[in-house]
Formats: sequence, C-alpha cells, structure tokens
Amino acid sequence: MTDQNPNILPDGPDEAERPRAAAPGEDLTGLLRAWPYEAGRVNVRMLRAADGRTILQMRLELGVLQMELTGRPDGLRPEGRESLLEHHLARRDLWAKVHGDARGFVLGAEECAALREEAVQYYHRYVGLLVLEEYDGVIRDTTRNLEVFDLCRDHGAEEGDRSSLEQFRPYVVMMRSRAEAARAVGAGDPRGALEAIDRGLAEIRMAMEDIGTADRFDDANEVQLLRGMREMLVPRLPVSQRAELHERLRAAVAAENYELAAILRDELRLLEG
Repeated sequence: MTDQNPNILPDGPDEAERPRAAAPGEDLTGLLRAWPYEAGRVNVRMLRAADGRTILQMRLELGVLQMELTGRPDGLRPEGRESLLEHHLARRDLWAKVHGDARGFVLGAEECAALREEAVQYYHRYVGLLVLEEYDGVIRDTTRNLEVFDLCRDHGAEEGDRSSLEQFRPYVVMMRSRAEAARAVGAGDPRGALEAIDRGLAEIRMAMEDIGTADRFDDANEVQLLRGMREMLVPRLPVSQRAELHERLRAAVAAENYELAAILRDELRLLEG
C-alpha cells in the first residue's frame, strides 16, 4: 500500500491555464444581452460587416453562430476549394477521366465524416435563410447538401457511410420544395408552386422506398407539411386551369403514374369544391 500524506494538496493550475483578462471584443456578454435568446423560434438576422459584406447570425441558447452568405459558412476554403464537397467532386471527376467512369472511386470513413460535419454548417445556414425568406439561398444550400448525400451513398467505403445520411434526405427535399414553392408564389405563379411540391413529394416517396420506409409515407411529417401547402395553394389556381388538370390526370392514368394521378385528383377536388 502506497503511503499518502493527506496534508499535501494537488498542485494548482499552471499559469497558462488560469483565465486571463478578456481583450476588447472577446467578452460577448453585451452582445448576448442585447439579443436575447427566444425559445421555440429560429432567431436569425443579417448584418452588414465592417468590410461591407453581409453576414448571417443565428442566436442559440448558449451563444451566436455567424455565417458567411456564400461559399462555406465558416469562410474557410479547404484544399483551396469552396468546400470539401467541391474538393471531392473534383477528385471523383479526375478519377472518372483517368479510368473511364467513377466506379472504383472511394471515400474513406474520415472523409465521409468531414463531409457530414461540413453539411451541418450548410444546414444551419439554409434553416436561417428560410426564416428570412431568402429562398434562392435555401435552394442552393439544400441542393448542395443533397449532392453530399449522393456522393457518400455512391462512394463511401463503409456501409454506414453510404447509408447514414439517407434518413435525412426526405427532410432536405422537403425544405428545398418549400423554398421553391414559396419563391413561385412570390412570383405570382401558383401553378409552378404546385409543380415544385409535386416533385418534392415524388422524390420523398422514392427516397423512402430506397430505405424501406415507404409504408410510412403518408404519415411522414415532411409529406404532411407539403400536402398542407398544396391544399392552401390549389384554390388560388385560375378556373381556366381546371381543364389542364383534367388532361394531366388522364395522361397520368394512361401512363400508370398513379402517385401523380392521386395528387392531381386531390387538386381537382380542392379546386372544384
């Protein structure tokens, strides 16, 4: 048994570990008090930085996220590219050029993990942009993250890397469809908004079929949200479009596209009701 002297206390922290006085601008207390956190809502704002560029800020419970509006949200350029996605897409394209196609191009576990971490940055940005009704940015960032999903699914070395993001695909598709529909409504194009929602619903169904959850399609939150948007939009269609809907319904049935046919029947029911 080792002798211990109870009167000997552990050494205190090294000088480097002691807190130092905050330099001007380092203490964020004033900023956080001036912009209090509000639970239950996404707190975002856009500001003009000192150098003239526009930045996006998101208030979280324990602080503030600040993001660039273009490129990678943290402003970094990994490997000299706009993002890690761009870097790996360039690698894949070079592989395909040398080998004739992209088969055999593989992303390791660390590379996939870094892509997932990067995608989270874009997720925070497109959520904030949707609240601010900056729909072009939402469409850009959601489309970009879906490219990450595709790249990991098609080229991840490990099964977990190939499948782990697929559970989030319906959500990202829904967010893109919402932005596309809202942009179309703002442009006075309810027909285009409905088409964006229909595309989103079809894409979500396909994604859920791929991961074996098609039986939950009707109950999925993403599907219910898009269908709710569609129900609000259909009454805005001019009556003259009723004939067009009937024609599209006939064509969908003839082509045995029963999902589209069901959607068109719902639109007609709402329009004629």
